[in-house]
Amino acid sequence: MNLKNILTIVGVSATTALVSVFGYTKLMQSQYAGIQDNGRIPANYAGFFGNNAPSNNVDFTAAATSATPAVVHIKTKTKARQVTTTQKNPFGDMFGGDMFEQFFNGPRVQTIPEQRASGSGVIISEDGLIVTNNHVVDGADEINITLTNKKSYKATLLGTDPSSDLAVLKIEEKGLPFLVLGNSDEAKLGQWVLAIGYPLNLDVTVTAGIVSAKSRSININEKQSKTPVESFIQTDAAVNPGNSGGALINTTGELIGINSAIASPTGSYAGYSYAIPVNIVKKVVNDIVKFGTVQRAFVGISYAQEGLSDEEKAKQGIKDVDGVFVLDAPAGGAANAAGIKKGDVVTKINGVKVSSGPEMVEQVARYKPGDKITINYKRDGKENVANITLKNKVGNTDVVKKEGILDNLGAEFEAVDKKVAAANDISGGVVVKKIKEGGLLKATKMQEGFVITSINDEEIKSVDALKEALKNAKGGSVRLMGIYPGFQGTYAYPLTLPSE
Repeated sequence: MNLKNILTIVGVSATTALVSVFGYTKLMQSQYAGIQDNGRIPANYAGFFGNNAPSNNVDFTAAATSATPAVVHIKTKTKARQVTTTQKNPFGDMFGGDMFEQFFNGPRVQTIPEQRASGSGVIISEDGLIVTNNHVVDGADEINITLTNKKSYKATLLGTDPSSDLAVLKIEEKGLPFLVLGNSDEAKLGQWVLAIGYPLNLDVTVTAGIVSAKSRSININEKQSKTPVESFIQTDAAVNPGNSGGALINTTGELIGINSAIASPTGSYAGYSYAIPVNIVKKVVNDIVKFGTVQRAFVGISYAQEGLSDEEKAKQGIKDVDGVFVLDAPAGGAANAAGIKKGDVVTKINGVKVSSGPEMVEQVARYKPGDKITINYKRDGKENVANITLKNKVGNTDVVKKEGILDNLGAEFEAVDKKVAAANDISGGVVVKKIKEGGLLKATKMQEGFVITSINDEEIKSVDALKEALKNAKGGSVRLMGIYPGFQGTYAYPLTLPSE
């Protein structure tokens, strides 16, 4: 075979190979939609291969070592107490009569045994301020703090905020390690984070994961508040019972969230955990320290919730929009005063874009009543800007005062006059002078002038004794016993107290 024939064979083979490759490529393009061009980079990868390129040298030791001394073990104790409940007549009206009503609808005294629980907390100042979850300390009679060096302290509860599930404690000590507060707005999807706490009653434990979502609402805080604030940082760092109130930190050791909840069918870790953003924590802690209670601001709108079906959206007239669809802006609210109405779509709060209800709630939660903010909203496709003065829950801009146990009852009290006591054959008591709208007593149908003589069979002779008895029964059901001067008989009013 001569050289000419060899070159011809090589040329034919090369051409055949090129045609085959070209043909196969075209065939694959026709079979698989969206085949990629290796010479082009999608716009969403812009900057990824520059300074933002991921590093292979991820080391958590410095952050974990710095942060763990500032995360504490919280142990609580709730004393045994008696509560009064009412048993309903299971026969309804089938068997009437006083005997059945007294037997089934009469008060029943139930004893709840002593309870112990534990959780985690984060020291945020060198003089002993500690932030944790409200549900960790709710109803506790004793709160004990143990540091990583095994030193223990009695803690004082400065205040709670059930809406955000936060509480602030104080221990008397100086020179304590504490965590630097970061900026939760800077947390990004895919960012490494560490969860630190005392899960399952173990010693201090560190787990790692990434930020898997932001501004999540899982409707858990509505169990303890009528005005829940939820805009959680979702992570896949392992969190179990006992981690509640512990720290979520970034790789530089800054606090970016307080671990609060897990998504689980079993009650233990099953893949996702949720932390309260530290920017909300800062506001809540500052308010509790300064005012004793949170100064919560309200825009004054109701908005479309996430996860509604197309049928539910159609029924309520909700459109799919990039923003927060306003269902109502009631009269007297801040939004109504600024001209916002049903059908508007809120797109920004003080210049920060909001795409969902939780994002809007998170932004508003950073302000207090009386603060002036701007709200961008769309109406009929046109962008508008409104200047709004935020209000508190009762519709004004006054500072909200911390409610005491007697404030919750919604009445004015004074010790019964000695002559009135003697005339009615009682040793003493507390007169309900004036019953206010919205209080717990208003719902009981109690009448003004009623004299409280005992609570859960504990004799009451002064307003201080009334307050102490209610304090000891916090978060439970009580039975107020007493008389109406000049009338025969003793009257009982069952009452369920809110948790402080």
